[in-house]
Amino acid sequence: MHIRELRNSFAQREFISVSDLIDFYRQFDENIKRSTVDWRAYELNRQGILHRIGRGIYSLGETGKSYFVPEIGKPVQRLYHKVLKQFPFGELCIWSTKSLNEFMLHQPGRFYTILDVEKDAAESVFYHLKESGKDVYLHPSEEILSKYAIHKKEPVIITYLTTEAPIQKVDSMKTITLEKVLVDIYCDPVLFSTYQGIEMKHIYRTAFDKYHIRESKMLRYASRRNKKGEIEKLINEIIKKRQ
Repeated sequence: MHIRELRNSFAQREFISVSDLIDFYRQFDENIKRSTVDWRAYELNRQGILHRIGRGIYSLGETGKSYFVPEIGKPVQRLYHKVLKQFPFGELCIWSTKSLNEFMLHQPGRFYTILDVEKDAAESVFYHLKESGKDVYLHPSEEILSKYAIHKKEPVIITYLTTEAPIQKVDSMKTITLEKVLVDIYCDPVLFSTYQGIEMKHIYRTAFDKYHIRESKMLRYASRRNKKGEIEKLINEIIKKRQ
């Protein structure tokens, strides 16, 4: 896909349009189709070479950055497969709040295993895990969290999975992307009370500094959670303002 030439050609450009990409690729194939260029743009964005910042608008991806892949410990893996075996057709996403440690200023002493489940199946999953002896809570209130869950070693918190949430597959398990978790900790201040205020700003800064983040995907998810404007403002205030 002429990646080296692409980077050299657009190194000084803030924005790259699809028309720019068509002109670029016509140097190598004057009959190239728009659909081919669209596919290449998609693939370059997936690889982090391009960064989609709007409809048909890109910038060069930041070199040296990778995509975030959370570590998934054995207990979490066993829990995922236990639920999947019982509910094979449900959509699941699992992760541990330990995954946030690398972004934090202050390290918490307790963690949650978060199991995102489709709303219609959430209650069934809850009772299944409860009957097997798990410390599990379904969409808990602030009172339940502070009275009970917070005193457990690593309780399982079942939350409702938003449709079209940005998740990824790691070792045959569906888990979070960084785009998802950054939105979630903002949208659920009760569940993620440890990560609010100054801590949240530090998490956002560290995440944007360390990893490649697909901002358009993050904002689409924020829109599905009715927080797009607030999260866009947060990104502009604590990330882009210092650039």
